Amino acid sequence: MNTIEVTIKDRLAIITLNRGKSNSLNREMVTELTDILKNIEGDSNIGGVMITGKENFFSAGLDLIELYNYTEEEAKSFWHLFLNFVAKITAFKKPLIGAINGHSPAGGCVIALACDARVMAEGKYIIGLNEVPVGIIVPNSIFNLYSFWLGKAKATKSLLEGKLFNPEEALEIGLVDEVVKQESILTAAERKARKYMAFEANTWQQSKLNIRKELIAITSADQSADLDMMLKQWWSPSTRAILKTIIESLQRKN
Repeated sequence: MNTIEVTIKDRLAIITLNRGKSNSLNREMVTELTDILKNIEGDSNIGGVMITGKENFFSAGLDLIELYNYTEEEAKSFWHLFLNFVAKITAFKKPLIGAINGHSPAGGCVIALACDARVMAEGKYIIGLNEVPVGIIVPNSIFNLYSFWLGKAKATKSLLEGKLFNPEEALEIGLVDEVVKQESILTAAERKARKYMAFEANTWQQSKLNIRKELIAITSADQSADLDMMLKQWWSPSTRAILKTIIESLQRKN
């Protein structure tokens, strides 16, 4: 695997996102994450999973530089792949804990939202869904994932404002469950994972699936209509202009 690292520690799989400086999500990374979660779910020797990043990034979200240069067919294919990944990670039955070690906006936040609990490092980091200011229409499935934790009123306001939260704000609004020092994040996340793993596995897993029944149905449903609307906006001159400005800024920083 080129974009993720996986280690096993006493029945706990630790997935480390490892793609460049910011762990931005491209086709290869989304494919590898989907495949590894499928493998882990079917492996009776693994009881739970932690997902984390490296240094100052959990994941900066989708790789806009790569996506910007996709053809229409490539863009449509990628968004189908990403929404299928969201469905997969939402319906993942084993305990899944996010150890959010750094920045986690947009697509990074989506991964965190699919987890059963989120531990975030303290510091000048951001998390949230900021697609609207970027010119990207958020699919209903991802809004429902957001509102699953925040409630519809807070999720609606935050989404339409493109609000990004610091760790303390994220804790207050219910977007994360715990904020700890950077050096303690893996320990704190492992503690949460093992708490869930200590329960009788089938009872815990079926309870999780029952709780998420509506959410799983929404994320797994045919989203062609949402995707068509989203892609129409993706190719609009206004969104292309916003994306071009963002990409130029990213390239200057690199």
